[in-house]
Amino acid sequence: MEQTASSRRAALRAAFPATIPVMTGFLCLGVAYGVLMQTKGYGPLWSVLMSAIAFGGSMQFVAITLLTTAFDPLQAFLLSVMVNARHIFYGLSLLGKYRGLGKVRPFLIYVLCDETFSLVSTLEPPEGVERRDFYFWISLLDYFYWIAGSALGGLVGNLITFDTTGLDFALTALFVVLFLEQWKKRANRPAGVLGMACAAGALAVFGADNLVIPAMALILFLLLVLRPKLDRRDGGEEVAP
Repeated sequence: MEQTASSRRAALRAAFPATIPVMTGFLCLGVAYGVLMQTKGYGPLWSVLMSAIAFGGSMQFVAITLLTTAFDPLQAFLLSVMVNARHIFYGLSLLGKYRGLGKVRPFLIYVLCDETFSLVSTLEPPEGVERRDFYFWISLLDYFYWIAGSALGGLVGNLITFDTTGLDFALTALFVVLFLEQWKKRANRPAGVLGMACAAGALAVFGADNLVIPAMALILFLLLVLRPKLDRRDGGEEVAP
C-alpha cells in the first residue's frame, strides 16, 4: 500500500509541472466564464455544475447564450455536436495510449479536452512512473483547474461593477493563439486556409447568425475528403512565425 501511495505521489510530481500552462489558461478562462454566468443570473453553483458535468469549454460559453435566449433544442443539439466533433477524432487517436489503464480509463475519456489531449499525446511518463497514474493526474488537474476557475468567477461576479461586455471574447482570443501556434508548422497551413475559406463562405451564404454549423460541417467534410493529401504534407519542420 505504501509503495502504491508513493508511486502516485511521484506521478503527481511528474504531472503537475506539465499542466502549469493549462492551469494559467484555465483559471483565467474559468473565471471569465463564472463571471459571465453570474452576470446572466446564474450563481456559482450553476457555474460549477456546468463545468463539472458538461466540461465543454467553448460550448459552455455558447450555452450562456442558449440559456438566456429563446431555446431551440434542435439547434442546441446540432451546435453542440458540431462544436465538439473534434473530440471524436483526437479521442480515437488516444485509444492506444489509454488501452489497459483499468478503472481510470472511463474518467480519462470523460474529462478529455483539447489541452489535456495536447499533453497526453506528446508526453510519456518519466522512468519509474506508472503510465496510468501519470495520465490520470494530468487529466484530473486540468479538470480541477477549469472547475476552480469557474467557481472563483461565480463567487467574485457579484463584486464586479464594470461593464463585462466582450468578456466572452477571451475564449476566441485563446483559439486565435492556438491557431497561430499551429500556423508555425508548414504542414498545418493548408488545413488552416481551408478552415478560413469555409468560414468565409458560410458567412457569405448563411450570414453571421447561422454560419457556425454549416461552416463546421463543410470543414469536416473537406478534411475527410482531402485527408490523404494533407497527410502527405505532414512531417514538415517548424518555421518561424
